[in-house]
Amino acid sequence: MLEASDKTTHRNWLEKLSSVLLREPKDREQLLTLLRDAEHRHLLDSDALSMIEGVLQVSEMAVRDIMIPRSQMTVLEEDKTLEEILPLVMDSAHSRFPVIGENRDEVVGILLAKDLLVYLQNREEVFHAKDIIRPAIFIPESKRIDALLQEFRINRYHMAIVVDEYGGVAGLVTIEDILEQIVGDIEDEYDIDEEAYIKKHAENNYIIKATTPVETFNEYFEADFDVSEFDTIGGLITQRFARMPKRGENIMVGNYRFEIIHADKRRVHLLKMVINP
Repeated sequence: MLEASDKTTHRNWLEKLSSVLLREPKDREQLLTLLRDAEHRHLLDSDALSMIEGVLQVSEMAVRDIMIPRSQMTVLEEDKTLEEILPLVMDSAHSRFPVIGENRDEVVGILLAKDLLVYLQNREEVFHAKDIIRPAIFIPESKRIDALLQEFRINRYHMAIVVDEYGGVAGLVTIEDILEQIVGDIEDEYDIDEEAYIKKHAENNYIIKATTPVETFNEYFEADFDVSEFDTIGGLITQRFARMPKRGENIMVGNYRFEIIHADKRRVHLLKMVINP
């Protein structure tokens, strides 16, 4: 039950909220002030407030503000073989790729990584990227983000190629890029910052890049792996398997259990490690 004073406070706030919602707010700041006051009074949690602020911010932004620049786009060349594009697809771990012709200004379509499965299952199938690419959607870099999000939802596509005023490719944008502006960064559970080697995932549970120097590993975990035999943790783990391990395989090294999260035919890329008490 609410005390009399609590009821009065609650009623006063609701009256204040109603007075604003029943008429058009004078400006955005008035609305934000009210919402922040609601959060301060624990009538709105901080996550909800953050998302509302993100939505308001998105309504004022253009695609150019959040797009992945042309120079950072991971693209596939239309005339490459399956064997030539697979390493790039696996290393990037993206699900969609712009496919280009002679240069990055000639985007001929979008390739979905899942569409490659049929060729992996049946190596006798002749691969031509042009046979499986989807149409590319082109948008101007000046397009408003909220309008683009609505188009993404209605048309059920997830990526668009951004072009500049001269028709050249300026970059790309995905529905995830927009959602991150509203709810914050959407990280995969195994994401690690580019500059970091080790990420704590849970208690005694870590995600480790295979390129982590053995010396760095030893320092972080107070371990004593031999630094003279191998330079990286990936090299050490591969040696313990005595072959190139596959995703999902695991091995004990001392008190550490390593599981392969990402590897190709040439090397290990990412590991999950659990410390046994």
